[in-house]
Amino acid sequence: MDILFYRYNSICEPDILQVFTDFGITVHVEDTEIYDKHVTPRQCAEKVAGHILSHSLAFVFSINFFPAISYTCERLKVPYVCWSVDSPVPELFSNALKNSFNRIFLFDKVQYDFFSPINPSCIYYLPLATNVKRWEQIILAMTDEDYITYGADISFIGSLYTEKCRYDALNQSSISSYTQGYVDGLIESQLKIYGCNLIADNLSDRVIREIAEADPDFYQATDTYGDMKRYLVAHQYIGMKLAAVERERTLNRLTEHFHVTLYTRSDTSALPKVHCKGGVNTLTEMPKVFQASKINLNMTMRPIETGLSLRVWDILGCGGFLLTNYQAEIPDYFEIGKDLETYESMEELEEKIRYYLTHEEERVEIAINGYETVARYHTYEIRLAQMLKVLTEKR
Repeated sequence: MDILFYRYNSICEPDILQVFTDFGITVHVEDTEIYDKHVTPRQCAEKVAGHILSHSLAFVFSINFFPAISYTCERLKVPYVCWSVDSPVPELFSNALKNSFNRIFLFDKVQYDFFSPINPSCIYYLPLATNVKRWEQIILAMTDEDYITYGADISFIGSLYTEKCRYDALNQSSISSYTQGYVDGLIESQLKIYGCNLIADNLSDRVIREIAEADPDFYQATDTYGDMKRYLVAHQYIGMKLAAVERERTLNRLTEHFHVTLYTRSDTSALPKVHCKGGVNTLTEMPKVFQASKINLNMTMRPIETGLSLRVWDILGCGGFLLTNYQAEIPDYFEIGKDLETYESMEELEEKIRYYLTHEEERVEIAINGYETVARYHTYEIRLAQMLKVLTEKR
């Protein structure tokens, strides 16, 4: 079997490419976008078409959805397989989502429920996974010095989203005090609720209009099947602002009682008491942090409404102890208190940190259980085998 893998440098591409190869699949790679971020959709389509016309391909694959690839595959009658690993993904509003040769896999059940009615026979739900074999090689080679270097009571790896917050970049003079207060109220309310997202359903038309008009670069697309504004304002603007507020407040609050280490490339000037170490290499350093830290904290971006982010799978796949905000899909795959721990309020977060920092045996046992569950049921080998089974049945 031959396939084309369209790459743009997503962090999970190397792992998926390796598994396809291990399955005996011949993988042709189109990676122009890795080196040229200005490649146009037309150029993308032309390059993919060239591969299709010169090889007999079972399908074209990409991480996340590219409308130009979908249209090209539809025209040339080759299945286009993509696996969404992000949320939001505005491209899913393209009319290309309706194409009959699409085989689209979404990792968040709310995301799936939202988009699947547009093309119900071609859109599927598939949670994310991790590469246990890769992490094992790094962790088994860790030295005592590595455990000292990367060890911490509480570690958090991730963006603070301050540099990605489109809401803060808006022309604030174009937004009324009513809308600013409305958004502030939504954020404060959402911060108190875990497991469901209330922002999109509670946006007024006025708030949506003012925010969209305040950004001259608001996402514009003519090839869409519906109005994207509510979705984009809720997730790309307010959702990103919420993530920035939540991460800053959580980390600052925890430093009042605990020693917190942060690995990020974001501006950390608003976190004076947090031990900030800059960014880490995803493939070589990140697993060492997960393994050496007593508690690995995860704060899921609220635009990921019920699903489990890649960080959840990776922490567990590295044998790290995970303390994460509650997500509705966690009980589908893990036993809370046995494989990982969750929190639904700041008070519960502090309580569980205090408990597990002083109960090492329980903490280590949970980390081992979480690792064993992921290694047994949630590797890329297992997930891609599930995907290929769906593709085979679809023929």
